[in-house]
Amino acid sequence: MTRNSAPSSHLVTAAQMRRALISGMRRVVNRREWLDRINVFPVPDGDTGSNLAFTLNTVISAGLCRRCHSVGALMRSVADAAVDGARGNSGAILAQFFSGVSQALAGVDSATPPLLANAAKVGATAACGALSEPREGTIISVIRAFADAWVACAASVENVRVGFAEALSHARLALARTPDQLPILKQAGVVDAGAQGFIDLLEGIAEYVDSGRLSAPITPHSVPEIPFAGEYLHDDVDELHRWCSECLISGEGLPLQQIREALMSVGAVSVVVAGGQEKVRVHAHVAEPARMFERMREFGRVSAIKADDMLAQQTEASRQQAVAVVTDSGADLPCALQQDLAIHVVPVRVSFGDEDFLDKVSLSAAEFHRRLRAGGAFPKTSQPPAGDFRRQFEISLSHHDELVYVGLSRALSGTLQAAESAAGRLDQERVRVIDSGHASCGQALLVVLAAELARRGADSKAIRDAVEAARAQVQTWAITRDVSFAVRGGRIPAWAKPLIAGLGLVPVAKIKPSGRLGVAGALWGGARSAPARFARYLRRRMNPVQRWRVLIGHVGCADDAEVLRRGLITGLDVDDLGIVEVGPAVGAHAGTGALVVAWQHIPAATAADTQNA
Repeated sequence: MTRNSAPSSHLVTAAQMRRALISGMRRVVNRREWLDRINVFPVPDGDTGSNLAFTLNTVISAGLCRRCHSVGALMRSVADAAVDGARGNSGAILAQFFSGVSQALAGVDSATPPLLANAAKVGATAACGALSEPREGTIISVIRAFADAWVACAASVENVRVGFAEALSHARLALARTPDQLPILKQAGVVDAGAQGFIDLLEGIAEYVDSGRLSAPITPHSVPEIPFAGEYLHDDVDELHRWCSECLISGEGLPLQQIREALMSVGAVSVVVAGGQEKVRVHAHVAEPARMFERMREFGRVSAIKADDMLAQQTEASRQQAVAVVTDSGADLPCALQQDLAIHVVPVRVSFGDEDFLDKVSLSAAEFHRRLRAGGAFPKTSQPPAGDFRRQFEISLSHHDELVYVGLSRALSGTLQAAESAAGRLDQERVRVIDSGHASCGQALLVVLAAELARRGADSKAIRDAVEAARAQVQTWAITRDVSFAVRGGRIPAWAKPLIAGLGLVPVAKIKPSGRLGVAGALWGGARSAPARFARYLRRRMNPVQRWRVLIGHVGCADDAEVLRRGLITGLDVDDLGIVEVGPAVGAHAGTGALVVAWQHIPAATAADTQNA
């Protein structure tokens, strides 16, 4: 048997183990869209395949990227990468399975079949122990069936191929039983998606064990045309625990049981705590992600935070339209409109000192404004990592033919570049990335336009062309009444602050055609009456015989925003989208009391289409 040949008898080397795992993980990644379609438990949010793919892609790129001289060292690398990259319930469980296997194989150079069977058993026990409420009929049942069967035959079957095949056979039977164990699976007519993902992993390994060949590399592919199995299961998403929240805790001597108890104290369900004494991946379904992350910071450094709105995911997955629309939280969208149009938002990252947050998820606009007024550490914003975009793109493409992303202006942030990086690793014929050339309310108007077109059945090319044509019809304006925030953020030189205050000026800013934010003028007369004067300033630039779509934003000054709204739209033909709280993409620099206005000139034909929609 050569170094990289399939294991066939008494001993498995690190090289063989590495290739077998790559083969298995490739198979899961290639099946992600199918797994997303059948995902209905614990919540019908249609993302299990994408979560497993994200988890295992991390393992392939980090844990299996180089050869190891021993099985023990290899599995330690796999376990560490899995904990780092785990996403979703099944991803966290699988990470803990690998952690248990790693512990059982510590110090092992080459593994015998009984040793591998015992490691699988230890991994199954660890995976089950990671859950607060293990349920039969899930990935746990299939992992346990696989491990128990291999242990049972390992003593009498010394051939790796035969023993593994026997264990896989029992695992398949356990998978087939999952609909009888969980009524929601029987109702939807599917097996458990996480359990199916584990079988796919085993079958990819078996392909290598039997033939010595790896599963085909990851390529764009299509899945059979089946509807999302959770389409009619809206009531099974618990609105009181709608946020699938995760983070990584790093420290020394991390107390796993105390972490579980802290999660229970914030009302968490579907809890998974995976990892060891120095690094722990936490997964839970909660009502308030911010409370969960705050509690987790009591135990160590919190990073890699993520929170998905499962109800929004379920709604998006069930929406019968060809094109999904995605944006980032730089767009200040009215919540009701976002939900109605099934727009998915990838959150920008926000930090106050050492505390990291997800914009509008673990840090609401109101809480951001409160912290801003309180002073202390100045907030910083950063683009979402490309992995956040890639994962969301994969979930959306599992349920829609195409995807359009309308992003924060390239001239203002690297967010669009991160989305382009993610799109470049997917089927580029199905993903279109559009530079809105705007931020805040202006970006939101273009996102809404894209979503309305998608709902009416337009394809991604038609949506892109319409959004790019409308970009010049959108204008984004803002005033800031406290320039100290812009001074602290480096946007305005310190010497300008006393000059502006002494002259009683309120700076007016505008997004330029280049996509950059620049000073466009100033209002005289001080800050108190600025909202009414800002309305008059803008009305002079709006043709009263044309139709307009208007969205207004504010930074901690809702009453002033209403004054501005009434002064601006009264007497005009306006599609009024209302008032929103502005997030940190603009608020961090404009400061408390800032007001944002975006308008879009709606041509007559487009106005008629909007009314009909």
